[in-house]
Amino acid sequence: MGLLSGIMGLTSDADIDEVRSDLDPMLLPDEDVDLAFRVVRDLFVFTDLRLIIVDKQGMTGRKRHIQSIPYRAITMFAIETAGNFDVDSELTLWLSGQPPLLRQLSRRADIAGIQRALAHGVLDRK
Repeated sequence: MGLLSGIMGLTSDADIDEVRSDLDPMLLPDEDVDLAFRVVRDLFVFTDLRLIIVDKQGMTGRKRHIQSIPYRAITMFAIETAGNFDVDSELTLWLSGQPPLLRQLSRRADIAGIQRALAHGVLDRK
């Protein structure tokens, strides 16, 4: 298992083995899935090499948009927490040569855990 073992609140942990099996065709042979969690129908997967965002689309969710973001491409990240009247938190990723990527997170998402996972991937240069 990787850096973080759980995300609490409305954002639920995804089963790592299930995620690994589902994404196996796109994972490198020795790539490890460290953390995976669901936000409504979407899936955020932190591996030791990249962040994978799976956006389920359509009524059935069979159609998926999968983004693979190498940590080295993330130049900056920010998380805006929910206020008294806000219902969601927001994650913003700035990527090299791309417009910022904005994703909604649940109000009770483990913001500190998400920031640690991003910091580990982006800042931990081995």
